[in-house]
Amino acid sequence: MTRWMSGASKANGIGIRYLRTGGSKPPVVLLHGLTGSGDCWSPLARALEDKYDVVMPDARGHGGSSTPPDGYRYENLASDVVGLIEGLELVAPFLLGHSMGGMTAAVVANRMGTKLRGAILADPTFLSPERQREVYASDVVEQHRRILCLKRDEVAAQLRARHPHRSPAIVELLAEGRLATRIEAFEILKPPNPEYRELMREIPVPVLLVIADGGVVSSETAQELQKLNPRLRVERIREAGHGLQFDQTNRFAEVVRAFLHSVA
Repeated sequence: MTRWMSGASKANGIGIRYLRTGGSKPPVVLLHGLTGSGDCWSPLARALEDKYDVVMPDARGHGGSSTPPDGYRYENLASDVVGLIEGLELVAPFLLGHSMGGMTAAVVANRMGTKLRGAILADPTFLSPERQREVYASDVVEQHRRILCLKRDEVAAQLRARHPHRSPAIVELLAEGRLATRIEAFEILKPPNPEYRELMREIPVPVLLVIADGGVVSSETAQELQKLNPRLRVERIREAGHGLQFDQTNRFAEVVRAFLHSVA
């Protein structure tokens, strides 16, 4: 990671901090989920950097990016990504997003169309209206507020207890990402989300939807979306939950590389 670049870009009126592996290779932009950071993609970036220029931004309210007082809808996050792509002059990039980043990637792909080469959506937040309301009404914000009072070692210990099979390096990255997530970022949970069926129907580039046994997106939803968009492919990661790229790091990297290679 010492060879990677860390930079900041002005996009959509805010500052976006990013990591970048660099080189004159096809660009891949990785979008993290809520409480994550660009750094959390480091294991995947190492698996891709030989063939791709991997760009890992922090979303607004996360990591080293700006924290505006408002503007945490998916449309805002998507505009940030479009601004970053334009500011860095990335030509025909691939887009990969997980969870919140997956929904953001879907909005960007719908908006940018064939200016992208393809998109990968890793268990995106394709939630029913009822589930959105349940999440927003839960105590998730108060839980995070309490976590922000802890030390990094304490947060890492909690994560290790919940996910004992994840590598120590990943646990440390996730702990750092969570502690660098500001409360304002949780406004993204306020319903309604974009209508994901309409988004997916109109994306004109190849899309890979990666789901997991214990994830958000069900097999039934994946099949429904394939009927709406014939460009959509689906891969299932076994023995993984919503954080599928952390639960099955090597398998996830294999799936991603295969898709990127097939489209390139």
